[in-house]
Amino acid sequence: MGLTLSSPSNPLLWDASIRLDALQGERVGELSFLAQVPVLPDDQTPDITPGLIAPQQPEALPEEPLPSLEELLQSPTEPPTGETRPEDIPGTIVVTQFEIIGSTVFSQEELGKALEEFTNRPITFAELLEAQEKVSQYYRDRGYITSGAFIPEQPIEGGTVKIEVIEGEIEEIRIEGLERLNPGYIRSRINRAISPPLNQQKLIDALQLLQLNPLIENFTVELAAGSRPGRSILDVQVTEANPLHFRLLIDNQRSPSVGSFRRKAEFSHDNVLGLGDRFNFSFVNTDGSNTIDNLSYTLPINPRNGTISFAHVRSRSRIIEEPFTPLDIQSASENYELTFRQPLIESATEDFALGVSFSRQESRTVLGFLNIGPFPLSPGSEANGETKISALRFFQEYTQRSSEDVFAARSQFSLGVDWFNATINANPPDSHFFAWRGQLQYLRLLAPDTLLLFRADFQIADRPLVPLEQFSAGGALSVRGYRQDLLLADNGFFASAEARFPILHLPESDILLQIAPFFDLATVWNFSDNEVEIDTPTISSIGVGLLLRMGRNFNARLDWGIPLVEVNSERKSWQENGIYFSVEYRI
Repeated sequence: MGLTLSSPSNPLLWDASIRLDALQGERVGELSFLAQVPVLPDDQTPDITPGLIAPQQPEALPEEPLPSLEELLQSPTEPPTGETRPEDIPGTIVVTQFEIIGSTVFSQEELGKALEEFTNRPITFAELLEAQEKVSQYYRDRGYITSGAFIPEQPIEGGTVKIEVIEGEIEEIRIEGLERLNPGYIRSRINRAISPPLNQQKLIDALQLLQLNPLIENFTVELAAGSRPGRSILDVQVTEANPLHFRLLIDNQRSPSVGSFRRKAEFSHDNVLGLGDRFNFSFVNTDGSNTIDNLSYTLPINPRNGTISFAHVRSRSRIIEEPFTPLDIQSASENYELTFRQPLIESATEDFALGVSFSRQESRTVLGFLNIGPFPLSPGSEANGETKISALRFFQEYTQRSSEDVFAARSQFSLGVDWFNATINANPPDSHFFAWRGQLQYLRLLAPDTLLLFRADFQIADRPLVPLEQFSAGGALSVRGYRQDLLLADNGFFASAEARFPILHLPESDILLQIAPFFDLATVWNFSDNEVEIDTPTISSIGVGLLLRMGRNFNARLDWGIPLVEVNSERKSWQENGIYFSVEYRI
């Protein structure tokens, strides 16, 4: 005999009001290798916890008197209005199994196992409601905070009771507060995490990634009830970060042959067209060179932060170092690069990306002495002094970070090709080559303002390389205590260890002075058929540096490196005396 079970009114009324206030954290830009990698300190790590997203409990079922089991299992024409509690309703029913309808996340077997305690024994009406609530709680415990279950009106046949699940979803994302950034930029990145059914942790992860986005200063989020049960509306209030950046830099990190003292001005805009697209321009000048150091444009092409970028570098230089000045050696170089980069893993603590690029490098050398003109001074150059290299490069980037440390790794495979009239010689070096380069960084926070930094860089090639592709060692970013690019070879290895200790900290003025002892080491080697011989293939140094930070805009550094391996040097420049400095001001 078929019986009917009915719900006196709709028990599924959610009011999932959720608010995430003042989500603030350190913004992380592109990974920069062989440079200082910032650690997110505890007070700047986005404080987003699962407890911040907690829906109100579904409203309780109306309490109605059902005097007998027979009446309980029949559909009433009018909902009763008494105040009888569910546990006071008499009668029992034996359920042999529960049939779960509408669940796309959990299987019938999984949910059925969770309800075993309510089967194959007489249960009361109150216990029937407990079974319904247990399904809802099963969803909530696993992060599906806007999903729930109810028992629909149904005939009872063979001891089977149906429990219907309404899986929560976001029906609309409302974004306010934007000035220049296209709302679709934020909406598309949130949409990645809110495919039905809505999961709390996935939403939190997406919000954490947004908080790390350099385009966003901060934001608040509210998840409110939508047009019907299970539907929600996500309200996002955004404050954009300033997209304009100016940087002025003075240092002595160029080769003394063209003038080691460098003046640099850089301008960048992080959101040119409102698409999260970035434009960068920097100009570098020394006494013997002028360089467009980086003219680039980067365009995001998908919600997973895949990008296409184009970069150009152009330089004109003259040798001003004695005894080569009378030769009036002049050079010009251009570099063009088109890159596609796609992150495959993105989270607040881990990133992994793959990329491919095509680069074109051209250089020319001219001797002004006696009006000689174009002249092949560097290995692999053509008779007219030109070197043209076309190369495909495949790279992999990985970053792992926490409040205490940062680990970064980059690997790149370069394959030289003969495209676009590249330089091809009877014997290497030329545009035919294969090389692999790896870079590692590890930064550890030992105590407040006390850091330990390890760096490594290595390259292996399959044949002699032109100077444009060779590994260099010596200088401020390599082995301090020696001149910039002292060693240049086909293969090489570099390692550095540095500790930073605070010696002055004025929190009220945001001034920090650190002392940084360091040890640097590099070794290089050429192939046997390379015409260039290296007298001192291994160099190393110890030294100490001073780092000064004043607020967020001013940084200065002074290093003194003591060479441990003697090399032929006239010690005419600051570099050759082991002294390096840099002064940077950001606007």
